[in-house]
Amino acid sequence: MNLMERAKLAIADTYSRLPLVFVRGDGCRLWDSRDRVYIDFVAGIAVCNLGHCNAVVNEALEKQMKRLIHVSNLYYTEPQVELAEMLISHSFADKVFFCNSGAEANEAAIKLARKYSKPRYKIIVMEDSFHGRTIATLSATGQKRFQQGFEPMLPGFEFVPFDDIEAIKKNIDIETCAIMLEPIQGEGGVNFPSNGYLREIRELCHKKNLLLIFDEVQVGMGRTGKLFAYENYGVEPDIMTLAKALANGLPMGAMLARDDVAKSFTPGSHASTFGGNPLCAAVALSCIRTMVNGGILTNCERMGNYLIHQLMELKQKYSFIREIRGKGLMVGMELDFPGQGIVDRCMEEGLLINCTKERVLRFLPPLIVTEKEINFLIETL
Repeated sequence: MNLMERAKLAIADTYSRLPLVFVRGDGCRLWDSRDRVYIDFVAGIAVCNLGHCNAVVNEALEKQMKRLIHVSNLYYTEPQVELAEMLISHSFADKVFFCNSGAEANEAAIKLARKYSKPRYKIIVMEDSFHGRTIATLSATGQKRFQQGFEPMLPGFEFVPFDDIEAIKKNIDIETCAIMLEPIQGEGGVNFPSNGYLREIRELCHKKNLLLIFDEVQVGMGRTGKLFAYENYGVEPDIMTLAKALANGLPMGAMLARDDVAKSFTPGSHASTFGGNPLCAAVALSCIRTMVNGGILTNCERMGNYLIHQLMELKQKYSFIREIRGKGLMVGMELDFPGQGIVDRCMEEGLLINCTKERVLRFLPPLIVTEKEINFLIETL
């Protein structure tokens, strides 16, 4: 019995896995159990932004695991405090809550928004959004296919089309407390806001005394060429969530907030046993330092422009390519037909890509990707 057969017997059937067993990674490359190499344009779904087995990350991991791994949040640890200070110094925020995943970070954001705004409780969210798979974050997710079988959803979430400011205005009432959205939608099809949309939401929140929550779980941590995606638009949220690439593969999530909002959380309001543990915090700290000081963001912007240019040239050749959308290395190519077949063929040729919203090929390589690897992608496509 091979590993895939054993997995089917032992692991809950919640993923449609591709028939690959990976055993090793380095940079933008992965090796399977047959020692075949693949160029990775998935990066663990926007997680391994610094590449697989990054030397700086590995060094921080090894150093910390020899000192202290976990004590719980009943006590103070230096890596957690230093990480919080680092995130604050590079963002709008004054306080940080640590957890283990994007769903947990978004759950914390929803709870904080409601506690701060009590008795108001409604949150305006977007169609085609994705915020997680806990019952609250699933209720906030604007895709019915993820919700099917888990009804009833929690009340208090009002859905409007993404990039439609008038729809937001029409849905605000006396019970509305916040507007929550991904600045750039990932699972919803790599959708970008039009010029001025996020700024209009920010102004509306000021006018109506609403909180603005940005879910940067997928688009944050350098993915767009800026450390945080909101920096591209000159708009600051009141609450922001991070995860995925925060620790380059270790389970780490964070909710960042302004001080006046964060004060609504008091001891016992919310908690996470493993959140911000010394091991994950030390690794996340090394990731941010490398991201900010190592030329990663510059490479992301430069390679993103190169990738988009190459894809646009491809679009000129093939009429079935509807649109190329991208910023930094958050890039989507919308097709006239379902894209999973292309994903499968690319895998056979040693290229890993992803398809979302059925027809959008999504390209999320490590931010250290080179022109050579992008050229391989284009040639394979």
